[in-house]
Amino acid sequence: MTYNTMLVERPQEGVVVASLNRPERLNAITFEMFDEFIALQQEVDDDPSARVLVVTGSGRAFSAGLDLDQAATLPDMTPMEMLAGQQTWARSVAGFRLMRKPVIAAVNGAAAGAGMGIALAADIRIASTAARFNAAFIRIGLTGGDVGTSWLLPRLVGLGRAYEILLTGRFVESDEALRIGLVTEVTEPDDLMGRALATAGLICGNSPIGVELTKSVVQLNVDASSLESAIALENRNQVLTAQTDDMREALAAFREKRAPRFQGK
Repeated sequence: MTYNTMLVERPQEGVVVASLNRPERLNAITFEMFDEFIALQQEVDDDPSARVLVVTGSGRAFSAGLDLDQAATLPDMTPMEMLAGQQTWARSVAGFRLMRKPVIAAVNGAAAGAGMGIALAADIRIASTAARFNAAFIRIGLTGGDVGTSWLLPRLVGLGRAYEILLTGRFVESDEALRIGLVTEVTEPDDLMGRALATAGLICGNSPIGVELTKSVVQLNVDASSLESAIALENRNQVLTAQTDDMREALAAFREKRAPRFQGK
């Protein structure tokens, strides 16, 4: 598929890199881009050869959030028009978290508003020293909670820090983001994509079924009602994966001291 607002490339086997591509507008998100997020998620999830999605930004920003020209149209919408749009926009950002395939956000610069939301929806966040995050929504007369940020952020940094970040709209610089757990790693700008691709490569070295079920079990068990219910889901997944050809291949490869050749079966 051809995208108007993103550059989509495959720099190594199993890895899809989507670069938000409006650098002259700091990759501000348009209504078209929201729609293209949904199409991208579907394309990657439906492609067996795509194992990991890396999302980054072209130029010096990750994403400045909703394009202000489009934000200016919001007050003129009827409540129902705005609600329909809001539901689509939120679904497009949350869709990165809901994908079956792992998503890595390679945050190369400012990630504001919905741009921060995209980073939060990723499974792994790697930032450059130029990265900074803020809940820009609250700075333009909206609320600090949008596109899933009020649910995702507390799970990463804790409730108290999330309140402060969302209520003030201040920027969180890369060093603070690492310290509070908002990102897992900070690199120099020139090293960012290398680190993201290296992490993606490690994931691709594991079985497709095991990776997919690991992503889903973590997402479900983070809100599990008890340890017992979490273990019950883990037990089911282990039984399922033990019956796959990929587990037999993994054991054979280990004994034969070679890289496994997984088929996702």
